[in-house]
Amino acid sequence: MLLLNATYEPLTALSLRRAVVLVMCGKAEVVHGDPAGLTVHAATVSLPVPSVIRLSTYVRVPYRAQVPLTRAGLMHRDRYRCAYCGGRAETIDHVIPRSRGGPHSWQNCVACCAKCNHRKADKLLSELGWQLRVVPTAPHGPHWRLLVHSGEADPLWRPYLGVAV
Repeated sequence: MLLLNATYEPLTALSLRRAVVLVMCGKAEVVHGDPAGLTVHAATVSLPVPSVIRLSTYVRVPYRAQVPLTRAGLMHRDRYRCAYCGGRAETIDHVIPRSRGGPHSWQNCVACCAKCNHRKADKLLSELGWQLRVVPTAPHGPHWRLLVHSGEADPLWRPYLGVAV
């Protein structure tokens, strides 16, 4: 579920349970229902499953210049593919190992399969003769954080995100 501020600015993606609670408490209103037409039933009420909800009152959001480095964000950036072999990524690897002074940053961390991570250990790529498939960079864009948690974003979100989803 996409949560919008009172000004229709996207805030975050949230669970169905949290969205229903916000709507039932009167803190939010449904902007778009679920395209499948599903309904949540309780003892006394029925509510169409929301896809997009909007807060009733404006919430001030602190500005963050950088996207925080998280496991989910890193996996999303690398599309769950190993930076070394292209297989399914399961772990995170530091290109320049932390034991050798490598930073914990977007530019030094990549998604990695367990096999490559184990083989690389605390070695440099030059010692193994390996190369990265893609140069790691920090993600950017106003709604990048939102897309990390959304998985496959609902097409109804497109007008609110202002990006091709």
